[in-house]
Amino acid sequence: MVWLSARSGRDVVGGALSAARSSHLAHVAFGALADLLLPICCASCGRAVDAGEAGIICGRCWARLRLLPSPRCVRCGHPATGDACKWCASLPAYVRAARSVCWATVDTGQRIVHSLKYDGWWRIADGAAARMARLDWPTDVVDERAALVPVPLTASRQRQRGYNQSECLARALAPLWRVPVHCDVLVRSRSTQTQTRLTPEERVRNVHGAFSATAATRTMLRGTHVVLVDDVVTTAATLNACAAVLHDAGVRIISYVTFGRAPAVGDRL
Repeated sequence: MVWLSARSGRDVVGGALSAARSSHLAHVAFGALADLLLPICCASCGRAVDAGEAGIICGRCWARLRLLPSPRCVRCGHPATGDACKWCASLPAYVRAARSVCWATVDTGQRIVHSLKYDGWWRIADGAAARMARLDWPTDVVDERAALVPVPLTASRQRQRGYNQSECLARALAPLWRVPVHCDVLVRSRSTQTQTRLTPEERVRNVHGAFSATAATRTMLRGTHVVLVDDVVTTAATLNACAAVLHDAGVRIISYVTFGRAPAVGDRL
């Protein structure tokens, strides 16, 4: 048995607090030294990220995103140019709404998407999802959305890349929206060539029959409102192909959310 006087007890507590303070100061000093010798560089512009900024994209690049201008179509979120929305015409009737954060053109938006998709910077998804979470939606979409489903990659492409950027976005978005992610309900059943250089008609043919639903879709998502997640939407050919498979498997209604959107000829930037 050990007996401690009041003074000795204070000495023990004081010593513990002093050790804790010393440990904290050492941690802060080590962090400052690491920032000096190994600063975090922005994955978009390459400049050093300012102290206190979270993530690997600097605040300047986030601020330079070219947001979709207003007014926008209430259904598809595309900049409205008249009474009839041409972008909506490409969406099936069971697609309720679509939203994107910014234009994915030859500027900051495209660089961020490229770094997320091809350069291995999957942590960009956290900052991108935070901005996707703040998008404005029709009330019924907010009330009904029951799950997030990322657009899948083929197994070979995911092994090559190391991750699925759409899944990274969905997983970062899920806790912000408080809805679950389902990565086991939709699979890419065959490889497709990149959509980048294809015409709208070629894009549709390229992804036709490329996706299939698993048995889990009918048991878990039948009759629900599902939100498909992807990094960029151009003509919506890929998202439409995924939505058709989900709808055929029993999903009642589908919405789309992406970080970037590629402008069409005549769009206001």
